[in-house]
Amino acid sequence: MRIFKSVLFGVLCSFIVSCFPAKAMSDSTQGIDVEARSAILMEVETGKIIFDKNSKEKFAPASVTKIMTMLLTMEAIDSGKIKLDDVVTVTENAQKMGGSTMLLEAGEMRTIEDLLKGVAIASGNDAAVALAEYLGGTVENFVKKMNDRAKELGMKDTTFQNPTGLPTENHLTTAYDISIMSKELLKHETILKYSGTYMETISANRKTPIELVNHNKLVRFFNGCDGLKTGFTNEAKYCISATAQRNGVRMLAIIMGAPTYKIRNRDASMLLNYGFSLFERKEIIAQDAEISKFQFGNNKNNFIMLKAKQPLNVVVEKGKELKISTKINVDKSKKNIKQGEVVGDVAVLIDGKEVGRVEVYSDRDIKINGLFDKLSGIFKKDDQEQNVENK
Repeated sequence: MRIFKSVLFGVLCSFIVSCFPAKAMSDSTQGIDVEARSAILMEVETGKIIFDKNSKEKFAPASVTKIMTMLLTMEAIDSGKIKLDDVVTVTENAQKMGGSTMLLEAGEMRTIEDLLKGVAIASGNDAAVALAEYLGGTVENFVKKMNDRAKELGMKDTTFQNPTGLPTENHLTTAYDISIMSKELLKHETILKYSGTYMETISANRKTPIELVNHNKLVRFFNGCDGLKTGFTNEAKYCISATAQRNGVRMLAIIMGAPTYKIRNRDASMLLNYGFSLFERKEIIAQDAEISKFQFGNNKNNFIMLKAKQPLNVVVEKGKELKISTKINVDKSKKNIKQGEVVGDVAVLIDGKEVGRVEVYSDRDIKINGLFDKLSGIFKKDDQEQNVENK
């Protein structure tokens, strides 16, 4: 059993937790032999970089470019600018795109959702251009939006020239920058419904149904994989932004410049498995756990016990000693409190960085004849420590 110790001061409460390591996280990546030219592995929730090989060297990204195309589309959807059922008329410019396509025809009318499926599953260049024209008016305007968004995200080594990733001079990025935009895309969970689909048929308003097969074979064969995007050109070689989730932990592996698709998939799988071996999701605060006593005035019997309304689970490195602190914020305007009433919240910080926040409620009814008094050193040492089990 691990113990939280809470010390009240004002309306702030901090505690330290040490999770003594049963197995220390290795500082080395011995045994991780990535053959691709560039790679990076990230734990998504914390953003921690676990593995890096030439991640800031510039390479052509091929169809991994489409992560930005999907990101701008999902941001437009989630902001209400467009809807999944909006209908797009396919232009001749979109139809004539080479490379991988979903076989769209000029004049054909398809929904935004259909086009997203075409991009995420079949890597359709025609679908990517159709989305670009709908969102930007022209492909050129959309590419400007792509580069503007890349700059906003801090993708310092990226220059997009098109929304597809087809070979073009100075269309370059890095594994590190791809991890940034991939992490941002993962905030829009709907995209995983498409990128995690292995096969899909689109038959509405078509004589011949469109059969989509995912270029990312890890979706079918790697446990927990649900995205994001593959890519290949003769210049770029085999690339992938691969993500998978297991037991509440999500990993993101970027591979660039692998000589074959088998090596690309092997490298990505190896990195994802390595990440899952190092991280786990732990319960930091249990639901209904006693957080701290909150006393009014000098009467030791005039208090409530603050309890957690929700549990808090966070991703941590296995075996790492954790320094956890909390800040309790209580609504001091309340004069009468009922049992179960939410009176504030508790923020949880690991190594000084906030990782979550849960509401706190009162364990009893209490009548208060004035405003909350400021907390001071009114507790005896035994009153200052409350044990909260961290399972």
